[in-house]
Amino acid sequence: MKLRNSLWLLVILLAACARPIADFSVQGEDRTAPSEIEFINKSQEAERYEWDFGDGTKSDEASPSHRYSSSGNYTVILRAKKGNKYREKKQRVLIDAPEQCLVEIETNFGTMLAVLSDATPKHRDNFSKLAEEGYFDGMLFHRVIDGFMIQGGDPNSKDASADQPLGGGGPGYQIPAEFVDSLVHVKGALAAARTGDQVNPQKESSGSQFYIVHGKPIDDNMLDRIAAQKDCHYTKEQREDYKKYGGAPFLDKEYTVFGRVISGLEVIDKIATINKDRRDRPTENVTMKIRFIK
Repeated sequence: MKLRNSLWLLVILLAACARPIADFSVQGEDRTAPSEIEFINKSQEAERYEWDFGDGTKSDEASPSHRYSSSGNYTVILRAKKGNKYREKKQRVLIDAPEQCLVEIETNFGTMLAVLSDATPKHRDNFSKLAEEGYFDGMLFHRVIDGFMIQGGDPNSKDASADQPLGGGGPGYQIPAEFVDSLVHVKGALAAARTGDQVNPQKESSGSQFYIVHGKPIDDNMLDRIAAQKDCHYTKEQREDYKKYGGAPFLDKEYTVFGRVISGLEVIDKIATINKDRRDRPTENVTMKIRFIK
């Protein structure tokens, strides 16, 4: 009996002194940026965990998920700990670059993912360049109209006081209009702001100010009237999108649409319905940070 008890005590002591085993697997078939990856922890004898995802972010969850915003070959490290002992496991996670030109628009009301159109290369290249430089970071959505749009991109909005007039700033240049029949002002459309026709008959776009369409419900009768006024034709798909999502078709062929929000339409709803002052500026600052996904 004493021998048996001694053996059990030895087993317990050995288990207490044993170093943990670090192990994990990676879940998620779509590894194109931006990509949400789940990590399944298979460690043994560990009491706590430290994750390093290889892009400067960390976690102490047992089986975390992590969003990679950019492509790259990331080394993920799991450190499984028990007392003052630990073991590590490293594994590479390859995130491919997207085929489309994508930007992520982060706000304090949520994040939107937008695709920039190859059919408007001047606007696409300008917007992605500014985003990559961090030009928009810290700016405000300074003009918000429920049922119409949310507008931002004025550099003067950074750290602007509550009574400061906004909407006149920019990088000091304009972009030639790029009207494309396939791009219309449905909800989520990303379009360039501009000055009025009297001073801008060529309808050139602001170098940085943009808006995202919120819009109102649209029916075929309204589209028929606008198509007749503008001498244009809406495809079956465009009509279906307008009727399903709503939009602002009266802006078609007046302002350049150069992209569309493909994820996060609910964020537009949240921003569009917040309280505004008499100039349509939100009483609570809506900040932005725009990242170019590559």
